[in-house]
Amino acid sequence: QVQLVESGGGLVQAGDSLRLSCAASGRTFGSYAMGWFRQAPGKEREFVAAISGSGGVIYVTDSVKGRFTISRDNAKNTVDLRMNSLKPEDTAVYYCAAKARTGSSWGLERSYDYWGQGTQVTVSS
Repeated sequence: QVQLVESGGGLVQAGDSLRLSCAASGRTFGSYAMGWFRQAPGKEREFVAAISGSGGVIYVTDSVKGRFTISRDNAKNTVDLRMNSLKPEDTAVYYCAAKARTGSSWGLERSYDYWGQGTQVTVSS
């Protein structure tokens, strides 16, 4: 069982930066791939970025590539999402998730076994 708690969301202006952090419980954090998803009002939840257990493999969706960076610290059981040059269309609830199964698709919600409660990011124009 893994419990995930996100933090770092808030209200910012377009062009600003934010760093989201996800703290995980448990002693096997390094065995989980971690992902960030987001859900904007009236839209389905979408994949943002993911990182392998070792941190050696990273996936980032095209719409945030070059602006968002995912990283993890297995010693601290945390995974971060650094968001730069934020745009109003980045407004959403951001969720972190943990994926135990190898071979499952990184970008699909159903591949992930544990989810945090989400943190709101609002970007004003």
